[in-house]
Amino acid sequence: MAAKSTRIVTWNINSVRLRLPIVLQLLEELKPDVLCLQEIKCMNEQFPAEALAEAGYPHQALNGIKAYHGVATIAREPFAKVEIKSWVGKEDGRHVMTQLADGTELHNFYVPAGGDVPDRMKNDKFDHKLDFLDEMTAYWNERSKEAGLKAIKVGDLNIAPLETDVWSHKQLLKVVSHTPIEVEGLNGVQSALSWVDAVRNFIPPEEKLYTWWSYRAKDWNAADKGRRLDHIWVTESLKDGLTGAGVHREARGWEKPSDHAPVWLDLNLG
Repeated sequence: MAAKSTRIVTWNINSVRLRLPIVLQLLEELKPDVLCLQEIKCMNEQFPAEALAEAGYPHQALNGIKAYHGVATIAREPFAKVEIKSWVGKEDGRHVMTQLADGTELHNFYVPAGGDVPDRMKNDKFDHKLDFLDEMTAYWNERSKEAGLKAIKVGDLNIAPLETDVWSHKQLLKVVSHTPIEVEGLNGVQSALSWVDAVRNFIPPEEKLYTWWSYRAKDWNAADKGRRLDHIWVTESLKDGLTGAGVHREARGWEKPSDHAPVWLDLNLG
Protein backbone atom coordinates (compact mmCIF):
# COMPACT_ATOMS: atom_id res chain seq x y z
CA MET A 1 0.00 0.00 0.00
CA ALA A 2 1.33 3.44 -0.90
CA ALA A 3 2.04 5.85 1.92
CA LYS A 4 -0.61 8.48 2.49
CA SER A 5 0.40 12.12 2.90
CA THR A 6 -1.22 13.62 5.98
CA ARG A 7 -1.19 17.25 7.10
CA ILE A 8 -1.56 17.99 10.81
CA VAL A 9 -1.89 21.52 12.18
CA THR A 10 -1.76 22.63 15.82
CA TRP A 11 -2.95 26.04 17.00
CA ASN A 12 -3.61 27.71 20.33
CA ILE A 13 -6.70 29.56 19.15
CA ASN A 14 -7.41 31.55 22.36
CA SER A 15 -11.21 31.05 22.13
CA VAL A 16 -12.58 29.01 19.25
CA ARG A 17 -15.96 30.74 19.26
CA LEU A 18 -14.49 34.24 19.19
CA ARG A 19 -12.06 33.28 16.42
CA LEU A 20 -14.17 30.88 14.38
CA PRO A 21 -13.78 33.04 11.22
CA ILE A 22 -10.00 32.64 11.22
CA VAL A 23 -10.27 28.93 12.05
CA LEU A 24 -12.35 28.56 8.90
CA GLN A 25 -9.80 30.70 7.03
CA LEU A 26 -7.01 28.41 8.16
CA LEU A 27 -8.90 25.30 7.08
CA GLU A 28 -9.37 26.84 3.65
CA GLU A 29 -5.75 27.97 3.29
CA LEU A 30 -3.80 25.06 4.75
CA LYS A 31 -6.35 22.29 4.15
CA PRO A 32 -5.17 20.07 7.02
CA ASP A 33 -6.36 16.53 7.43
CA VAL A 34 -6.37 17.09 11.18
CA LEU A 35 -6.48 20.32 13.21
CA CYS A 36 -5.56 20.33 16.90
CA LEU A 37 -6.72 23.34 18.90
CA GLN A 38 -5.79 24.49 22.39
CA GLU A 39 -7.44 27.04 24.67
CA ILE A 40 -10.81 26.56 23.03
CA LYS A 41 -12.32 28.25 26.11
CA CYS A 42 -15.72 26.58 25.92
CA MET A 43 -17.52 23.51 27.14
CA ASN A 44 -18.10 20.65 24.71
CA GLU A 45 -21.72 21.59 24.04
CA GLN A 46 -20.66 25.15 23.16
CA PHE A 47 -18.08 24.07 20.59
CA PRO A 48 -18.93 25.25 17.02
CA ALA A 49 -19.26 21.65 15.88
CA GLU A 50 -21.77 22.25 13.11
CA ALA A 51 -19.80 25.04 11.42
CA LEU A 52 -16.63 22.96 11.45
CA ALA A 53 -18.46 19.88 10.18
CA GLU A 54 -19.83 21.95 7.30
CA ALA A 55 -16.26 23.02 6.55
CA GLY A 56 -15.37 19.34 6.08
CA TYR A 57 -14.32 18.32 9.59
CA PRO A 58 -17.20 16.26 11.04
CA HIS A 59 -15.01 14.08 13.27
CA GLN A 60 -14.36 15.92 16.52
CA ALA A 61 -12.75 14.92 19.81
CA LEU A 62 -13.42 17.48 22.53
CA ASN A 63 -12.15 18.11 26.04
CA GLY A 64 -13.73 21.46 26.82
CA ILE A 65 -13.71 23.32 30.12
CA LYS A 66 -15.95 26.23 31.08
CA ALA A 67 -14.37 29.63 30.38
CA TYR A 68 -10.73 28.56 30.08
CA HIS A 69 -8.30 25.98 28.75
CA GLY A 70 -9.77 23.10 26.75
CA VAL A 71 -8.49 21.22 23.71
CA ALA A 72 -10.13 19.86 20.58
CA THR A 73 -9.00 17.74 17.64
CA ILE A 74 -11.04 17.80 14.43
CA ALA A 75 -10.51 15.74 11.28
CA ARG A 76 -11.78 14.88 7.83
CA GLU A 77 -11.69 11.14 8.51
CA PRO A 78 -12.97 9.16 11.52
CA PHE A 79 -10.75 8.45 14.50
CA ALA A 80 -10.08 4.84 15.40
CA LYS A 81 -10.12 5.75 19.10
CA VAL A 82 -10.46 8.76 21.40
CA GLU A 83 -9.04 8.94 24.92
CA ILE A 84 -8.87 11.76 27.45
CA LYS A 85 -6.32 11.68 30.25
CA SER A 86 -6.26 13.94 33.29
CA TRP A 87 -2.85 15.12 34.46
CA VAL A 88 -1.61 15.96 37.94
CA GLY A 89 -4.98 14.96 39.36
CA LYS A 90 -6.87 17.77 37.64
CA GLU A 91 -9.66 17.62 35.08
CA ASP A 92 -8.72 20.89 33.41
CA GLY A 93 -8.99 20.13 29.71
CA ARG A 94 -5.33 19.83 28.81
CA HIS A 95 -5.21 16.66 26.71
CA VAL A 96 -7.02 14.55 24.17
CA MET A 97 -5.63 11.55 22.27
CA THR A 98 -7.03 10.51 18.92
CA GLN A 99 -5.87 7.41 17.10
CA LEU A 100 -5.65 7.78 13.35
CA ALA A 101 -6.79 5.07 10.94
CA ASP A 102 -3.29 3.58 10.58
CA GLY A 103 -2.91 3.23 14.36
CA THR A 104 -0.80 6.35 14.94
CA GLU A 105 -1.64 8.09 18.20
CA LEU A 106 -2.07 11.87 18.03
CA HIS A 107 -1.72 13.55 21.42
CA ASN A 108 -3.01 17.12 21.67
CA PHE A 109 -1.64 18.94 24.75
CA TYR A 110 -2.00 22.28 26.46
CA VAL A 111 0.74 22.45 29.11
CA PRO A 112 0.11 24.89 31.99
CA ALA A 113 1.52 28.37 31.37
CA GLY A 114 3.00 28.58 34.85
CA GLY A 115 2.10 32.08 35.99
CA ASP A 116 4.59 34.91 36.30
CA VAL A 117 7.00 33.93 39.07
CA PRO A 118 9.44 31.10 38.23
CA ASP A 119 9.57 29.71 41.76
CA ARG A 120 7.53 26.65 42.65
CA MET A 121 7.61 27.55 46.37
CA LYS A 122 6.08 30.98 45.75
CA ASN A 123 3.85 30.20 42.77
CA ASP A 124 1.35 27.32 42.72
CA LYS A 125 0.92 27.68 38.95
CA PHE A 126 4.64 27.20 38.33
CA ASP A 127 4.65 24.22 40.70
CA HIS A 128 1.74 22.72 38.74
CA LYS A 129 3.62 23.22 35.46
CA LEU A 130 6.74 21.43 36.69
CA ASP A 131 4.66 18.58 38.14
CA PHE A 132 2.87 18.30 34.79
CA LEU A 133 6.20 17.92 32.99
CA ASP A 134 7.38 15.32 35.50
CA GLU A 135 4.20 13.30 35.04
CA MET A 136 4.51 13.44 31.25
CA THR A 137 8.10 12.24 31.50
CA ALA A 138 7.06 9.28 33.64
CA TYR A 139 4.17 8.48 31.28
CA TRP A 140 6.34 8.45 28.15
CA ASN A 141 9.08 6.51 29.92
CA GLU A 142 6.51 3.78 30.55
CA ARG A 143 5.19 3.94 26.99
CA SER A 144 8.74 3.62 25.62
CA LYS A 145 8.57 -0.08 26.45
CA GLU A 146 5.97 -0.59 23.72
CA ALA A 147 7.60 -1.93 20.59
CA GLY A 148 6.78 -0.06 17.39
CA LEU A 149 4.77 2.70 19.04
CA LYS A 150 3.77 5.34 16.48
CA ALA A 151 2.82 8.64 18.06
CA ILE A 152 2.65 12.35 17.37
CA LYS A 153 2.65 14.92 20.18
CA VAL A 154 1.43 18.42 19.37
CA GLY A 155 0.27 21.51 21.15
CA ASP A 156 1.06 24.56 23.17
CA LEU A 157 3.76 23.22 25.45
CA ASN A 158 4.35 26.72 26.86
CA ILE A 159 8.13 26.35 26.81
CA ALA A 160 10.64 27.72 24.32
CA PRO A 161 13.58 25.33 24.81
CA LEU A 162 16.30 26.64 22.49
CA GLU A 163 18.14 29.94 22.65
CA THR A 164 16.88 30.57 19.12
CA ASP A 165 13.30 29.90 20.22
CA VAL A 166 13.16 33.29 21.95
CA TRP A 167 13.92 36.83 20.84
CA SER A 168 16.51 37.27 23.61
CA HIS A 169 17.94 34.31 25.47
CA LYS A 170 19.73 36.53 27.98
CA GLN A 171 16.69 38.68 28.81
CA LEU A 172 14.28 35.75 29.10
CA LEU A 173 16.36 33.37 31.21
CA LYS A 174 14.38 34.36 34.30
CA VAL A 175 11.04 34.66 32.51
CA VAL A 176 8.51 31.81 32.71
CA SER A 177 8.60 29.74 29.49
CA HIS A 178 12.39 29.91 29.04
CA THR A 179 13.86 29.29 32.49
CA PRO A 180 16.47 26.53 32.79
CA ILE A 181 14.27 24.40 35.07
CA GLU A 182 11.41 24.44 32.55
CA VAL A 183 13.72 23.66 29.64
CA GLU A 184 15.21 20.80 31.66
CA GLY A 185 11.71 19.48 32.33
CA LEU A 186 10.71 19.64 28.67
CA ASN A 187 13.97 17.99 27.62
CA GLY A 188 13.13 15.19 30.05
CA VAL A 189 9.76 14.70 28.37
CA GLN A 190 11.40 14.66 24.94
CA SER A 191 14.13 12.20 25.86
CA ALA A 192 11.68 9.84 27.59
CA LEU A 193 10.52 8.59 24.20
CA SER A 194 13.33 9.94 21.98
CA TRP A 195 10.85 12.34 20.39
CA VAL A 196 11.90 14.05 17.17
CA ASP A 197 11.23 17.80 16.99
CA ALA A 198 9.55 17.75 13.57
CA VAL A 199 9.76 21.47 12.88
CA ARG A 200 13.43 21.71 13.77
CA ASN A 201 13.98 18.71 11.52
CA PHE A 202 13.38 21.14 8.64
CA ILE A 203 14.27 24.52 10.15
CA PRO A 204 17.80 24.37 11.60
CA PRO A 205 18.18 24.99 15.36
CA GLU A 206 20.52 27.88 14.52
CA GLU A 207 17.65 29.79 12.92
CA LYS A 208 15.34 32.02 14.98
CA LEU A 209 11.78 30.68 15.02
CA TYR A 210 8.72 31.81 16.96
CA THR A 211 5.05 30.79 17.27
CA TRP A 212 3.82 33.37 19.82
CA TRP A 213 3.95 37.16 19.96
CA SER A 214 2.44 39.20 22.80
CA TYR A 215 -0.65 41.32 22.23
CA ARG A 216 1.17 44.10 24.10
CA ALA A 217 3.39 45.03 21.18
CA LYS A 218 1.97 47.86 19.06
CA ASP A 219 3.45 46.21 15.97
CA TRP A 220 4.13 42.56 16.76
CA ASN A 221 5.69 41.88 13.36
CA ALA A 222 8.13 44.79 13.45
CA ALA A 223 9.13 44.23 17.07
CA ASP A 224 9.32 40.46 16.48
CA LYS A 225 9.77 39.69 20.17
CA GLY A 226 8.47 36.15 19.89
CA ARG A 227 8.83 32.76 21.49
CA ARG A 228 8.40 29.24 20.08
CA LEU A 229 5.88 27.77 22.51
CA ASP A 230 3.99 25.49 20.10
CA HIS A 231 5.51 22.22 18.99
CA ILE A 232 5.06 19.05 16.97
CA TRP A 233 7.06 15.97 17.91
CA VAL A 234 7.00 12.50 16.36
CA THR A 235 8.38 9.15 17.44
CA GLU A 236 11.48 7.83 15.71
CA SER A 237 9.27 5.30 13.91
CA LEU A 238 7.67 8.17 11.98
CA LYS A 239 10.78 10.24 11.26
CA ASP A 240 11.41 8.79 7.79
CA GLY A 241 7.89 9.80 6.79
CA LEU A 242 8.38 13.52 7.49
CA THR A 243 8.08 15.62 4.33
CA GLY A 244 7.64 19.17 5.64
CA ALA A 245 6.88 21.36 8.65
CA GLY A 246 6.72 25.02 9.54
CA VAL A 247 4.94 27.95 11.19
CA HIS A 248 2.07 29.75 9.43
CA ARG A 249 3.28 33.10 10.75
CA GLU A 250 0.93 35.21 8.65
CA ALA A 251 -2.05 34.00 10.69
CA ARG A 252 -0.80 36.12 13.60
CA GLY A 253 -1.70 39.14 11.47
CA TRP A 254 -5.24 38.07 10.56
CA GLU A 255 -8.30 39.93 11.84
CA LYS A 256 -8.86 39.44 15.60
CA PRO A 257 -5.91 37.01 15.76
CA SER A 258 -4.78 34.59 18.38
CA ASP A 259 -1.43 35.55 19.89
CA HIS A 260 -0.18 32.17 18.62
CA ALA A 261 0.48 31.15 15.03
CA PRO A 262 -0.45 27.69 13.69
CA VAL A 263 2.27 25.06 13.29
CA TRP A 264 1.94 22.48 10.52
CA LEU A 265 3.40 19.09 9.68
CA ASP A 266 3.26 16.97 6.53
CA LEU A 267 4.15 13.30 6.79
CA ASN A 268 3.54 10.03 5.03
CA LEU A 269 1.77 7.41 7.09
CA GLY A 270 1.91 3.78 6.00
